[in-house]
Amino acid sequence: MKPESATRPESVFAMLPSVDDLIRSEIGQSLITSLGRRRLTVVSRVVIDELREDLKGRKSAELSKESLLDEAGSLLMKRWSETQMTGVRRVINATGVIIHTNLGRAPLSEPARVALLGASSYCSVEYDLRTGERGIRGVRVEEMLCELTDAEGALVVNNCAAAAYLVLTAFASGREVVISRGELVEIGGEFRVPDVLARSGADLKEVGTTNRTKLADYENAISDKTSMILRVHPSNYRIVGFTKAPSLDELADLAHRKGVMIYEDAGSGAVSDLNSISLGDEPVIKESIEAGADVVTFSGDKLLGGPQAGIIVGRSSVIEKLKKDPLYRALRVSKLIYAALEATLESHLRGDASKSIPVLRMAGMEAEQITSRSSAFIKKTPNQRLRLELIEGKSAIGGGSAPLVYPATTLIAIEHNDRSASELEAKLRENDPPVISRILDDKVVIDLRTVSESEETELAAAIEQL
Repeated sequence: MKPESATRPESVFAMLPSVDDLIRSEIGQSLITSLGRRRLTVVSRVVIDELREDLKGRKSAELSKESLLDEAGSLLMKRWSETQMTGVRRVINATGVIIHTNLGRAPLSEPARVALLGASSYCSVEYDLRTGERGIRGVRVEEMLCELTDAEGALVVNNCAAAAYLVLTAFASGREVVISRGELVEIGGEFRVPDVLARSGADLKEVGTTNRTKLADYENAISDKTSMILRVHPSNYRIVGFTKAPSLDELADLAHRKGVMIYEDAGSGAVSDLNSISLGDEPVIKESIEAGADVVTFSGDKLLGGPQAGIIVGRSSVIEKLKKDPLYRALRVSKLIYAALEATLESHLRGDASKSIPVLRMAGMEAEQITSRSSAFIKKTPNQRLRLELIEGKSAIGGGSAPLVYPATTLIAIEHNDRSASELEAKLRENDPPVISRILDDKVVIDLRTVSESEETELAAAIEQL
């Protein structure tokens, strides 16, 4: 008996549409503006090749030129839709996770967005408008950081891992860094403190135990090979119970008596007291400087509420050495980051950050306020196929900040007459703009804490389509 491929008429494959047929089809024409003719041609060729391969397992009686053209069009549209979902797009964050790492961490304030848009054109990033001569990048941002933290100098690089790497490379390469075992953490994206230390050329010297480290442990470890004491804020985890660690004041006093540096990686970047929104456990940068830290690093896109950046503040001698390090040139930020960061810092200096910075405004929302919004939202979102109800729940700060803080909230729970929670969640993700939700007890839940009032109309439209 001959194999099936030997008996299959060549006319079956002849029914396949050509690339031009697919481009001229209704679907092809609808995509030509978005894709451009060259890309549309490439994608169409791939689609037809896939369809040709698939024909080998199909019966010829099922096929026609028209059906294959329709099938190719559907595949083309599917490929385009999948491509759209892999890029960077605006989404509605309805998860209740305020600093959502996978969704870009801190959403920028309106002034920061305006500043970023302005800087996307020609801008004065390295031009002195007063003299008409070349200026120095980032001067205004550095001045504001010093004003906010009482530091003598400041520097900005592209993220907090880069900030730590620059400090350790400049001051500890080939020398020892003393650190508590309880602070050898792994942060998001597989960023491990021991790995950064090793890569910088520093020698790690662990002291104490996981849960208890005494001042004497540090003192006994310091030798003539020691460059610095490093203190890392636990950030995305807490050790509770039988714990002990010396204060930063004590470590700074010890370091300076021994003639070594004291460096604190503060993580989340609180530049003011956040006790009013239950975030008082996060280190305030100004207090770290006052306690005697020679250098402090923190993130720009967490509790500061700005763009992704690694911020370094500290003694002027430290900052000047970092600026002269060749590595700094490779790690510096773009004009867009400076513009957005400048506008963010302005909000903190004006004293209106709790209202104008989205992450701080969201964190400070009272549960009663969210309940009122959620109740009103349900009333204006009728859908006969859905059951919407309010349930008590918890939001999260996220982004490796305040791991023990879960603000009380009110969730909108959604059930469908015919669709599962997983199907509803996927359908919301496919919306334009995508809506990112959570599943809790086999229900899709929406937390308006992380949804701005201006996004409620789009959110309601997405839910009505379920």
